[in-house]
This record gives sequence, structure tokens and C-alpha cells, in this order.
Amino acid sequence: MNEAPARETLGFQAEVKQLLHLMIHSLYGNKEIFLRELVSNASDACDKLRFDAIADAALLEDGAALKIRVSYDKNARTITVSDNGVGMSRQEVIEHIGTIAKSGTREFFQSLSSDVAKDAQLIGEFGVGFYASFIVADKVTLVTRRAGLTAEGGVRWESAGEGDYSIEATRKDTRGTDVILHVRSGEGELLSGATLREILRKYSDHITVPILMKKEEWDPTARAQAMTEEDEQINQASALWARPKSDITEEQYHEFYKHVAHDFEPPLAYSHAKVEGRQEYTQLLFIPQRAPYDLWDRDHRHGIKLYVRRVFIMDDAEQLMPAYLRFVRGVIDSSDLPLNVSREMLQQSRDVGTIRAASVKRVLGLLDDLAEHHTDKYATFWKEFGRVFKEGAAENAGNKERVAKLLRFASTHGDSEEQTVSLSAYVGRMKEGQNAIYYITADGFSAAKNSPHLEVFRKLGVEVLVMYDRVDEWVVSTLTEFEGKPLQSVARGDLDLGKLGDEAATQDQEKRQGEYKDLLEHMQNVLKERASGVRVTHRLTDSPACLVSDEQGMSMNLERLLKASGQKVPTIKPVLEINPRHPIVDRLKDESDSSRFSDWSHILFDQATLAEGGQLDGPATFVKRLNELMLALAGGPASRIWTPGA
Repeated sequence: MNEAPARETLGFQAEVKQLLHLMIHSLYGNKEIFLRELVSNASDACDKLRFDAIADAALLEDGAALKIRVSYDKNARTITVSDNGVGMSRQEVIEHIGTIAKSGTREFFQSLSSDVAKDAQLIGEFGVGFYASFIVADKVTLVTRRAGLTAEGGVRWESAGEGDYSIEATRKDTRGTDVILHVRSGEGELLSGATLREILRKYSDHITVPILMKKEEWDPTARAQAMTEEDEQINQASALWARPKSDITEEQYHEFYKHVAHDFEPPLAYSHAKVEGRQEYTQLLFIPQRAPYDLWDRDHRHGIKLYVRRVFIMDDAEQLMPAYLRFVRGVIDSSDLPLNVSREMLQQSRDVGTIRAASVKRVLGLLDDLAEHHTDKYATFWKEFGRVFKEGAAENAGNKERVAKLLRFASTHGDSEEQTVSLSAYVGRMKEGQNAIYYITADGFSAAKNSPHLEVFRKLGVEVLVMYDRVDEWVVSTLTEFEGKPLQSVARGDLDLGKLGDEAATQDQEKRQGEYKDLLEHMQNVLKERASGVRVTHRLTDSPACLVSDEQGMSMNLERLLKASGQKVPTIKPVLEINPRHPIVDRLKDESDSSRFSDWSHILFDQATLAEGGQLDGPATFVKRLNELMLALAGGPASRIWTPGA
């Protein structure tokens, strides 16, 4: 047998040191949570052992019932939280306690400030866990052994919560984990059975594993409470989701959410339902108030815990909730699935498909209620999760209409980047003669708001949805209509606004198309490598030109997004539309110098590209042309100024 490694002293990951410092100073006002977090971890360890034992019953060893024990020693000034769950090996201790293995760590620390109140909230959003111990302890000792290892496989970990920790092999006869807190000076009120019981009942009553403490009785001689040898169960130890809703207080729902989500704040909303019939299952689903730091990692989800007849099966049951609802937290408990269900079986199970569909409808119903009756809460939801929820317009074909009603966008109606406009509200404000929902997409609100494509719509007073999230291109590619009204980009295809009172402009456009025929053909010949066509427009009132994508083709914004992500995209030639009422275009009509005409044509194309937030393929060439034209217009000689690319 290999000799166990000697005692080692290892350094904390840099982020852990920073978190410990912030934890002690920022969360001190809410120090009771240390016990909630330790009991929650112990409960998870018991759940995981119960699940692992389905495949390997030997892991249960002596067969003792799973339990959590909380004890204290006034003389030694210690509080101990013990469990007989799955335990940890030496490597697992280093991985789980010496480092923070959670995506979003860097972004989390960049968000921190010197404001204690704000930092406390951020720490709560990130998750406190084991490190909460150091709020009340100046030293923490952890003794653990993984189920299935021998007594010699125990591990002892110890730290004062500063720069390092020690780890060594030790003998532990029982599986599981003991966390021993050496309580700081000044925290003596925690070394009380009454205080610990009060905290446990407040925060951990919903834990399904029994939480035990030694019963205490009054000792008249010592005039104090004395510990007996008899165990007392502190919590109800019944699955909260299995209790009747009438028996559960809102505070209990909130505390249960904090347990399953490891969150610091109460949920934004929740839904609790028991479904009976061909299938029996219970759903307790929560929508958080804040987005987690790993929200944009579509593969990293830990939202739904799956139970079968109160037995924990797995965390992160992604088959029970689609990716666009990955922010949902909670529990689903089935009475019909087998206890040995695997992830592969979940993917193929028709019963799971039914539960998933019902759970999605439950969440959408919860959001419907927020949107209709609690607009402030829905605004909070949209700010935190709106961009993720938009993915549902493309992913969830069966609920596309329901998802579409819940979408929110910015628009020219409010002239603000706040996404508060629903498609229903837009349709309700449509002008007489308007038969389409108009929108513009761009990589940023400013680029969209200032696009020349909006000029004629502002003139006519027609509202346009301003879409500047990257996911919006995906949304409009699949959500092509709403309540019978087609969604139409203002930057794609021909634009017929005649029914909106712009008949004169349409007739003028047709007239000028003939008048400017020679100019259009000449410009098309000059720009044949860059533009698929050149035509007169009535989209513009102030700008000289704009670029328009083909009606059925890819938008220029989508092309830019795909290129930025490293994908190969075929070159798309847009149509250049020119404003015949603009002085530059009028001047160009009479330009006889072919070289200058070519420069003007290319500059108009480049300006149109820049105006909609695009980037030039040849910025140096653009600068050279512009400089030479400026000199010529100023009456100077031909340029002798060196320009990049000249």
C-alpha cells in the first residue's frame, strides 16, 4: 500500500484569499448564514451518497441512516457540523476548498467595489458556501473520508482563513465530513444550544435529512442548560415540496430557494404545483432576482434538481428545462421514473418529455403573470435574463407565440435603450395603413438609433423596434410574424410606404429613377465589385446614401457578427441606395471628371457602411480619396500629401 502523503501546507488560489477577506468584512452583519451554508453542503453530501448507493450499495458501509449533527463545546469554543454523506478524498478537498472552480470568477471580482453593502450583495449572488465559516471562526478544521475508502483514507484540512492551509492524512472510522469552527472572540453568543436551534429552524427546516442535536435540560444546581445523551431532531426533515401549499409560509419558500440555488436573496417569483393523472410529479420552480455569473455559458447549468419519490437523483437535470430557461432553479420530484434513471435514459424517456413540456408551460405562465400584474418585477426579470430568454423565440417552436408575447425591445417610440416595448404594444400603436412590424438590427443601440434607415420613419411618425442584442438576429430569423403582422427589416429589400401617406415620395422615387438612370448605371459600373445594384431611394431625408440587403439574403449586421465570431461568410454585395434630394448626389450627377466621379461613388459607399456601424475593408483608401477631394474642393493642386496605402 502506498504511504500517505505527509502534512503539507499549500497556498490558497488568489481569488479565494480575496473572497475570504471580503466575506469576513462584508457579510458580518448577516453572520448567521454560516450555519445555513454548512448544513446545506452537508445535505448535498447526503443526497449524493444516496444517489451513488443506488448503483453501489456497499458505499453505505454500516447502513446507518443519513443524518447531520450539530454540536458545540463552550469550553473549547467550537461549533461542529457533521454528516455521514459521501465525504471527500484528498484531491477533492484541494479542488473544492483550495480553489473556486466556478466560471465567471474573474468577472465577479472585477465587479467588486469598496462599498461594503454592494459587495455583500455581490458575494451573495456569487455564492458563499464553505467560506462563510470564516465570518465567525478564526480557524476551521475539516476532517473527511470518502465513502468506499478505508478508515486510513481520511483527510484533515485546517486553515486560519489567511494565505494558506494545511492538509494531511488521518484516520477516520466513519464516512462523511466534520467541519469544526473555532469561534472568534466576541462571538460567544453562538455557543448556545438555543441560539443554534433558532438559526437551524429559521434557515434549514426544509432540509430533507434529519438535523440532530443533543437534547438539553435545565440543571438547577448549575443554574444552566445541561446537555443530555439523548438526540433531538431540530428540523421537520420532510421534503418541503411534498407538503401542502397551505402549510408552507412564504419565508419557508424563500429559505428553500436559497438552499437549492445557493443564493443570497429571495426569489423574484415561484410556482409550486402537484400534477396527478397518468403521471404524478411535483414541481417547485423559482425565478431568481439576479443573473448568475455563468449565465452565458449554455453548457454550464445547475438549475433543476431531479428527485424520484423524494430520493435525490441528480443536479443539473438539463433534460427537464430548455437552454433558454437555464436560469430557472428548483426541484422536480417524479413518482414514476425509476430510481436508477441515467442522463441517457432521461434523453429518451417520453415521460420526461411530458414533464419538461409541462414545466416550460409552468414557467411561461409565471412570466405571463409577472408581465401582466407585476410590471416592476417583470422589468427586473427582463433586465437580468431578457437576452437569454430571447433564445426561446428560435428554440421553442411549440411555444413561439407565448414566448413572442413576453419579448421586450427598445423602440423609436420611447427613444431609449431600455427594452420595455412588447410586440402587442407595438401592434396596438400601428398607424392606419401600416401592415408590418418594422425593426432595425445593429451591433449596439447608438448605431441602430442613428442609422440613416430610420430617417423616413421618423418623418412619417412610424415606430421602429430597435434591436441591438446579438441574439436579436437569431430571433428575427425565426420569428417572422406576430398576430398576423409580418416583421420587416427597414434595411432589407424594397420599402413600400405608400399606404402610410408617402404616396408622393413613392411617385417621386419612380420619376427620379428615370431621371437618374445614367447616373445609376455609371455608379453601378464603378461599384460593380462592391454593390449588387444602385438605385434611388425614398428611405432617406438627410443622408446622401444607405446600404440595403436583399429581401431574402443575410443582413449586413448578421454578416458582421458571424465574421467577428470567426466564421467564414460568403461576400455579400448590398444595394446602394442614393438620396436624389441630397446636394452631394445632385452635384455628382453633373460630375464630368471620371476619376473624381469614381472617388465620390466609393466615398458614398464607405460613408453608408460607417453610418450603419460597419467597418471598412480599406480605411486607408477611404482616407486618401477623402483627402484628395477635400483639397480639390478647396481649390488646391493635386494632392502631394502622403496618405496610408497611397
